[in-house]
Amino acid sequence: MTRIGTSDLDVRPLSLGGNTFGWTSDEAESHRVLDAFVDGGGDFIDTADVYSAWSEGGAGISETILGRWFAKSGKRDAVVLATKVGKAPGLEGLGAATIRKALDASLQRLGTDRVDLYWAHADDEGTPVEETLAAFDELVTAGKVRAIGASNFTGPRLQQSLETSRREGLAAYVALQNEYNLVRREEYESGPADVVAANGLAMVPYFALASGFLSGKYRPGQSADSARSAKASAHLDTPRGQRVLSALDEVATARGAEVATVALSWLKAQPTVVAPIASARTVEQVGPLLAALDLDLTDEELAALERASR
Repeated sequence: MTRIGTSDLDVRPLSLGGNTFGWTSDEAESHRVLDAFVDGGGDFIDTADVYSAWSEGGAGISETILGRWFAKSGKRDAVVLATKVGKAPGLEGLGAATIRKALDASLQRLGTDRVDLYWAHADDEGTPVEETLAAFDELVTAGKVRAIGASNFTGPRLQQSLETSRREGLAAYVALQNEYNLVRREEYESGPADVVAANGLAMVPYFALASGFLSGKYRPGQSADSARSAKASAHLDTPRGQRVLSALDEVATARGAEVATVALSWLKAQPTVVAPIASARTVEQVGPLLAALDLDLTDEELAALERASR
């Protein structure tokens, strides 16, 4: 088990992303994915109130499907549940009233009395930091939220928030959720990484598989059935993408593992990273994700992937 930053939340080093629920996975398949993930040893699930506003189900459908699964499976207490505020239509930003209203709506959809980790989905420079953190602190004090995190924050803005929490005696962010993977490293490593490390926070990276590119299913001259194929395939046209894919193939072959498993194993081994977030559209995709929990790469394998990803 791994502690999420300075909180009392312990998780295994992998988070299942809920962005597919109600979008690329219907409710029945989403429930099968959730069962497979938890029954296979996973215990950390990440969603958001805005998932999936771009789908037929609309914003909140992911939380709704997750809530129905909790009710059916009885597994709410078996997982650390994370959701987000700040991007849902009509509930944008991090104003105090927005945070309170959004959380109550999320709790209703999720069918639970608390969120274990509540993320600010994106920075809101138009709202005073003190107002945002006071609202989060109120929810923590009320027992509706156990811990809070920041997503899509720069290093300076994260540092400002942490200093404000200390100065005002308010609940503080315990984790950061930004994009970070083998083909997208610089923005995190040259920015917020130092703030995260210096303050004992946890990094919970999204797009851990680069929209599916690091699963190995995107190859030159081949098409993949995915709603994210355009974004993922873009990495095929870069020298880094080609180097990374080649290095992943070599390690995966040597270890008898899936490419996605190796990519996640590299990420979980990085400083400050606690639990990479990866999604599964089908139950068959869950296995390679869970396998990363038990695959520890050697120093030589980590170095080879490090070289390829520079």
